[in-house]
Formats: sequence, structure tokens, C-alpha cells
Amino acid sequence: MLLYFFNLFISGAEIAIILFIAVIFFGADKIPDIARNLGKGLNEIKHATNDIKREIRSSSEPIKNNSITKDVDNELSKVKKDLEEFSGSIKREL
Repeated sequence: MLLYFFNLFISGAEIAIILFIAVIFFGADKIPDIARNLGKGLNEIKHATNDIKREIRSSSEPIKNNSITKDVDNELSKVKKDLEEFSGSIKREL
């Protein structure tokens, strides 16, 4: 079993060595607490990134519903349609 971590491949033996060193360094009784705190920290980071994403999406909603952006989208779709018609006529000539 290989894990891709920090642009490195880590095999099962290497993971076992790392866990062995962690047990020696921290002790068997502290590792569950460390893992629990690490999980809580990762969960808080996940919630913070979701909050940031939600804030960005909610702040961009008025821009999406703006009449100016709708007009620009309409003009762009017209230009796209004209370009497709023009390129279609060139393809037929070839």
C-alpha cells in the first residue's frame, strides 16, 4: 500500500516506522488525544473553508442577478452565435 503525501510515496513499512517513533516519542497514552485534537483541528479548518466559500458565493449573487451582467451575457451569446455561423461557412467552403 502506497500513500501519496507531500509529493512523496509512503509505503506501509514507512508508515509503521513513523507510528513506532510517535509511540516512543509521545507514549501510547497520548496518541489518542493527539489524534483527536488533530481531527478537531482539521474539522475546524474544513468548516472555516466552507464558510469562506459560502461568503464568496453569497457576495457574488447580486452580481449574477445584475441587469448589466445579463446584458453582457446576451451580447456574448450573440457574438458566439455569429462566430459559429461564420466558422461554419468557412468549414463548408473548405
